[in-house]
Amino acid sequence: MIETTIEKIAELCGGTLNEEARAKKDERIKGVSIDTRTLEKGNLFVPFKGEHADGHRFIQQAFDIGAALSLTEQPVDEKQNLPLVHVEDGLRALQDIAQGYLKEVAPKVIAITGSNGKTTTKDMVECLLSPYFKVKKTIGNYNNEIGLPLTILQLDEDTEISILEMGMNAKGDIRFLSEMTTPDIAILTNVGESHIEKLGSRENIAHAKYEIVDGLQKNGTFIYSRDYPLLEDIVERSAGYTIRTAGQNEENDLQIANVQQTQDGTRFELLPMGINVGIPQLGTHNAANASLAILAAEALGLDINEAKHHFEELVVTSMRMEQIHHQSGATIINDAYNASPSSMKSAIDTVGRMEVGKRILVLGDILELGSYSQALHQSIAQHLNDSNYYYDQIFTIGEASRIINDQTTLENKSHHDDIESLARSLKQVLTEDSVVLLKGSRGMALERVIDHI
Repeated sequence: MIETTIEKIAELCGGTLNEEARAKKDERIKGVSIDTRTLEKGNLFVPFKGEHADGHRFIQQAFDIGAALSLTEQPVDEKQNLPLVHVEDGLRALQDIAQGYLKEVAPKVIAITGSNGKTTTKDMVECLLSPYFKVKKTIGNYNNEIGLPLTILQLDEDTEISILEMGMNAKGDIRFLSEMTTPDIAILTNVGESHIEKLGSRENIAHAKYEIVDGLQKNGTFIYSRDYPLLEDIVERSAGYTIRTAGQNEENDLQIANVQQTQDGTRFELLPMGINVGIPQLGTHNAANASLAILAAEALGLDINEAKHHFEELVVTSMRMEQIHHQSGATIINDAYNASPSSMKSAIDTVGRMEVGKRILVLGDILELGSYSQALHQSIAQHLNDSNYYYDQIFTIGEASRIINDQTTLENKSHHDDIESLARSLKQVLTEDSVVLLKGSRGMALERVIDHI
């Protein structure tokens, strides 16, 4: 993590030292905190002014805990015997400090965005690269204008590869993060319906995600899939950086073919080289994520045939197609971290392809769809109705998912108003050869079902 002098912190963020800080300018801070509940001795404390709370109220508490320095947006009292650095904007100062520290560490930066699959792809890239490089990746979902700088400030000075997940809420967010970090490799996993409420269309989502190339190094590599026509329409092929593609469409540089799925994972072939790849995760969508990760490894000079074997050790962040063995003998696929219409359909199809005795779906609301919610939940029901796969039981929970229950023509279905009721019904149909999918938005917290069965 960052370890530097008080004077250097002021230099990085363009802040002004107060008298106490000037007297201690050669003393060192180690690490950064924005929350006194997690602050450690020697940290730089960065207080933010929020809608409901002002972090400046906790500056004294931060020093009582052991902070070495604090930023402040408030006028500085030179008589105050606390080392402070005055800045105009605490968030901007945090970002400037992170940007300066990133330049000092100078790792290769891999930026990852997309509507779905960002975190899994991040985990896959780390899996392939960590045997060869000193790698650090985004902490959890610290992928926005606050979390990403904190991730950067956790880098060790000898970090060789920094994998940075980039999330967004609005147009311009990805551009800001990309320009702040100037990645060497930019990966765009896919274009789905996430954020459609704010952005208005999938076309706008594609443009917003494509902003990841705005800070890409001129000699860098842009990796994406040609499976998404909305991206194909806007990708600038005459850009100076290298462009590499992977997906199921035969126009991709690497084409995913011959996908085979078992309860233990997914195997597939990459054409035209005929490279066989196995991953311990379920789903064709995860084969797509893996192929993008392979291209990132290739861009860093690794041999694909050698690097692919490290997928055997792959561990992805929890609640992403996570397999849990229930005491009944059933397998629960916990994919409840989040959901979009496209990711829900993909997860449903994954279960449909599995050779098991009983396929059970537990589906919750897809949130943050705004005026598109009814139509997109109807599309889930239609997907089930048109499916070539058979599902033995469908349970739904939540106001929006009631639409799925009402409009699917499948017979064995039930809608529930609470987790307890759903769990009781689910428990009655579990058998040792069952597979149960839990899929819904984070706000639905469908993993709670597990505690009740």
